[in-house]
Amino acid sequence: MHSLNKLSNGLQLITIPMRGTKTATVLVMVRTGSKYENKNNSGISHFLEHMFFKGTEKRPDTLAISSELDGIGAEFNAFTGKEYTGYWVKAASDKIELAMDVVSDMLLNSKFAEKEIEREKGVIIEELNMYRDNPAMYIEDLFEELLYGDQPAGRDTIGTKENILKFKRRDFTDYLASQYGAQNTFICVAGNFAGALRAMPVQVEKYFSKLKPSKFQDKKPVREKQDKPEIKLHYKKTDQAHLSLGVRAFSIGRKDEHALKAAAILLGGSMSSRLFIELREKKGLAYSVKTQAEFYTDSGYLTTEAGVPIGKIKEAIKIILAEYKKLAKTLVDKKELERTKNLIRGRLAIQLESSDNVAAWYGKHMVLRDRILTPEEFLKAMDSVTVKDIQRVARDIFINKGLNLAIIGPFKDKIKFNNLLKI
Repeated sequence: MHSLNKLSNGLQLITIPMRGTKTATVLVMVRTGSKYENKNNSGISHFLEHMFFKGTEKRPDTLAISSELDGIGAEFNAFTGKEYTGYWVKAASDKIELAMDVVSDMLLNSKFAEKEIEREKGVIIEELNMYRDNPAMYIEDLFEELLYGDQPAGRDTIGTKENILKFKRRDFTDYLASQYGAQNTFICVAGNFAGALRAMPVQVEKYFSKLKPSKFQDKKPVREKQDKPEIKLHYKKTDQAHLSLGVRAFSIGRKDEHALKAAAILLGGSMSSRLFIELREKKGLAYSVKTQAEFYTDSGYLTTEAGVPIGKIKEAIKIILAEYKKLAKTLVDKKELERTKNLIRGRLAIQLESSDNVAAWYGKHMVLRDRILTPEEFLKAMDSVTVKDIQRVARDIFINKGLNLAIIGPFKDKIKFNNLLKI
């Protein structure tokens, strides 16, 4: 059973004691990310994440931070998304206080030295190049660019090379002062610390009390408008074509959120899913096939991604659209839906054996929902999904004017794909 406490500075602490593990994770989740940026500072959230690992007064450089954590066998990292940024350390449960010390020191006392900023620019540009050279990864960003265009939701989290190269120390300190405040930051501690549970708020207060409320700048609402199918091509000489074919859906917390999750799993969320069987096992058109539902606080979508032979991309598109249409026209067999629910239940059980995944579950739900949806509540909601719910959602989202197709490959002419986008 988790506990939620508000500390004296307004910081919210979520503690999730776990039995049967020898680890504990400290995760700091901040409600900010690339959707909270503008065109001029696009990429600052991600760059700032890197800079927190570059040294404090107590731990003067990256080596000092990493060697201290390596010295206790800890795992540690950070991540930046569209609507949240997270920093975590996972270690043996008796090292939880050291983990708090290091994470809080990074967040509150980082130096942001100009020489480190200049050096890190090269690292981040190579990270950007890595993503762009990997079509299976870049296709996700390209699809969101197609959906949302020239607004924060449609821009890459990593930013542009132009912005990365121009950032100065003042850009980071200004963004930090605005976006990293006690009112939009959450500390999640998960793991085997049941004996110290009562003392946890006092420990966290000790390390994070200096984090004060900030003049937080909220994100602008996403603008969505579509009255016909849309296509975006990224020309690249590749050995296969990478595609993302999907539709707009809805934001997190909506009534049919769990039905949409189930629909995505049915379509392409496992090796027994419909599109995996059709595209890979029956036709031999793809090695990797996946359908996913993405939920933000103000938007959402469902899409299928696959890497297919260049000469057979039209066939692959037709197969995906046929399965979308089938889901909208024909009720799912109840046994298939039950198998899908059991898959979700089993995957979640495996995921939540690890303290870092447990911390991430609770932290992300607090950021995105303003409340905690426990795993038990999530599974109860999934259990309530019916075959009619699946069909209703499919009918709502799988419509001709809502289709979107992003492709990476040796293509320049959209016209050859226009006539395909029909359900």
